[in-house]
Amino acid sequence: MYLKKISLFNYKNFSEANFEFDGKIICFVGKNGIGKTNVLDAIYHLSYGKSYFNPLAVQNIKHGEEFFVIDAEFIKDERSEQLVCSLKKGQKKVLKRNGKAYDKFSDHIGFIPLVIISPADRDLIIEGSETRRKFIDSIISQLDSHYLQQLIQYQKVMSQRNALLKYFALNHVFDNDTLSIYNEQLDGFGKYIFEKRKAFIAEFIPIFNEHHHAITGSQESVQLVYESHLFENDLLTLLQENINKDRALHYTSVGIHKDDLAFEIDNHPIKKFGSQGQQKSFLIALKLAQFEFLKKQSGVKPILLFDDIFDKLDETRVAKIVEMVNSDTFGQLFISDTHPERTEAIVKSTLQSYKIFNL
Repeated sequence: MYLKKISLFNYKNFSEANFEFDGKIICFVGKNGIGKTNVLDAIYHLSYGKSYFNPLAVQNIKHGEEFFVIDAEFIKDERSEQLVCSLKKGQKKVLKRNGKAYDKFSDHIGFIPLVIISPADRDLIIEGSETRRKFIDSIISQLDSHYLQQLIQYQKVMSQRNALLKYFALNHVFDNDTLSIYNEQLDGFGKYIFEKRKAFIAEFIPIFNEHHHAITGSQESVQLVYESHLFENDLLTLLQENINKDRALHYTSVGIHKDDLAFEIDNHPIKKFGSQGQQKSFLIALKLAQFEFLKKQSGVKPILLFDDIFDKLDETRVAKIVEMVNSDTFGQLFISDTHPERTEAIVKSTLQSYKIFNL
């Protein structure tokens, strides 16, 4: 699978831009602010139906314009696939495959497997649990559409339960029978999601550990720890036990929407006890493990985006990546960098075909 060409119209800082790709490695080089990352984000957009860097879709429209369009041709299973993502102010975003619009964006997730490695990944360490849950969910959802649908249904029922709790508080009433209906639904969806996440983490950890060891070459002890209320009890029991708390808060305080993935070094939070270098290694290992897991499960090499990471890597880590490229671990690879000479030296050392765009 690979991306053959892409066209951008009014996307972020581009009025119009067209790129055709040949070679295994594609590089975008130029000064900061010129749009290198925006091209990578457009590719990401076509895989996930949203921007990696800006969740507010309308803010991806070029300033002063009314719409954006991303139009691309992928080759998958030796077939040409045209994907078009467009948004007009005041309207819903549209995603089309070969001219036909998806009814639900969730139906598209997993069609173009893709992994991005970016300085923005540090949010996985410094932000709250929602960021790490999304990381888990994005990987499982690319491989399991039923999981994604269960997740959507869980969120929908939880929103309804929260609305009911607020209604009770505002009107000084309480109806346990109605609340029980939502509890049972949450329990069913939550149980499925919990089991899937648990199984995923168990399989993911050894892959992560292997990559971390390869990158650092050290005996540093790092851990990924899945945390969930459902390790304590089933969700139905937890919801019943916490009803007074939920009524006081006006929202659902327990459930898989509170799950977290703890990042640790020597059994301490890496956010507090890891150096910048240790955090960097941890994140790169995490993302390479994501790539490896998707490849193993799907049988397809995901497209890999390296956004401005050579500034953040020492020679040892760069050498490891070069080694992986040469071993044919990766498929199509897109790189953004501020230093043309450095980029060319690195990609030449891979002995693979490449193309460099100077923006």
